[in-house]
Amino acid sequence: YKEDNFKFINRIVGGAIPKEYIPAVEGGIKEAMLSGVLANYPVANIKITLLDGSYHPVDSSEIAFKIAASMAFQECMKKAKPILLEPMMEVEIVTPEEYLGSLISDISSRRAKVEGIETKAKVKIITAYVPLVEMFGYATSLRSISQGRATSTMQFLYYEKVPDNITKEILI
Repeated sequence: YKEDNFKFINRIVGGAIPKEYIPAVEGGIKEAMLSGVLANYPVANIKITLLDGSYHPVDSSEIAFKIAASMAFQECMKKAKPILLEPMMEVEIVTPEEYLGSLISDISSRRAKVEGIETKAKVKIITAYVPLVEMFGYATSLRSISQGRATSTMQFLYYEKVPDNITKEILI
């Protein structure tokens, strides 16, 4: 999952919902996406197709369509079996060789996927993909393990499915 992605497609034919209310439907869905069905986390990577609806000349209003769209979205999300995503970070660690084993062990304990180890001059460069949540407190750990001689950089990479055992802990 590389980016937050929302697509809204209007397939209403024959004026079942007047054109002026379509933005309210889209707005209701976007608002509902801000607090999804999994622990109120926002919803990403979704395509919505508006197929049908009904209109009443007296009772219909912009707010009514917005609320109806939000309710329909919540109902559909519960049936869709959504998954929880977490941000994955690319972490690069530059270290003297004597700390390599300890640093690989530490980063691996943080659910990291070590992608590679390079040698440049007298240092080793570890590249790993790590869930952001696992990186809290890492700078302190890095300094402690390497006696302040290693450095790291981190940048967002993509979103990945949270493992089932961790999802269960979050949703309890």
